[in-house]
Amino acid sequence: MTAKKKSSMKVAGVKNPAIITDGCNPELVKGADFDGVFEIPVIKAPDIISIPKAIVPFSKRNSVTPSCFAVCEYENDIEFADLLRNPDCYVKQFRKYQAVISPDASLYWDAPFAAQVLNKYRNHAIGYYLQKKGVYVIPNVRWGDERTYTTFMFPQPLAFLGVEKHSIVSIGSYGVVKTALERHHFKAGLEAMLHYLEPEVVLVYGSMPKAIFGEFEKKSSFFRYPDWTTYVRNNRIKLKREFKE
Repeated sequence: MTAKKKSSMKVAGVKNPAIITDGCNPELVKGADFDGVFEIPVIKAPDIISIPKAIVPFSKRNSVTPSCFAVCEYENDIEFADLLRNPDCYVKQFRKYQAVISPDASLYWDAPFAAQVLNKYRNHAIGYYLQKKGVYVIPNVRWGDERTYTTFMFPQPLAFLGVEKHSIVSIGSYGVVKTALERHHFKAGLEAMLHYLEPEVVLVYGSMPKAIFGEFEKKSSFFRYPDWTTYVRNNRIKLKREFKE
């Protein structure tokens, strides 16, 4: 009889040894439902749809009053690397915020598709775990090129797996609609997402160019939130007051 491997092996110099000893830290998804051919953990639709007043990036979360903000990860992956490694460390803090948008580990177009699947899995594994721990989680939907939002390669589009239909989702346009090719994929993915998930509410972090969003305005209820730089520029007095508090 083969002895079972202990789930908490000590690995020198590693904050979360389960990442090495157990692959993708399977303890995060205990009790989860899994969706599609890639078995992406499902982030459940909330019982009540709650619209955040404002959205703050993970790296700036300590500069605001938690009860007035949802936390997002629409920034460089390095800025929320600690969350990816040790989500349990943030559960208590995250419960103080209006909501947390599930992580946004990047789906780079030029990355191997396997790497994109892995990041999609990680985003949902952590989102599911936070939700299980009592955090109000809004699923982030991120797509890359057509491999992630169409079915020409696989029977289900990767980008939309693990998200329940007819509820609330969040998307980020900040920094990803600069070139013609980026705008093409963003608009095509948006159209596919609205068709596949039929969300009641879509939060948009960043700009909403008419050329991209115009024809879809009646497909859902869109709520736009400015990127953090723009928010700070428009709310300097308010933020200074919060810092003093």
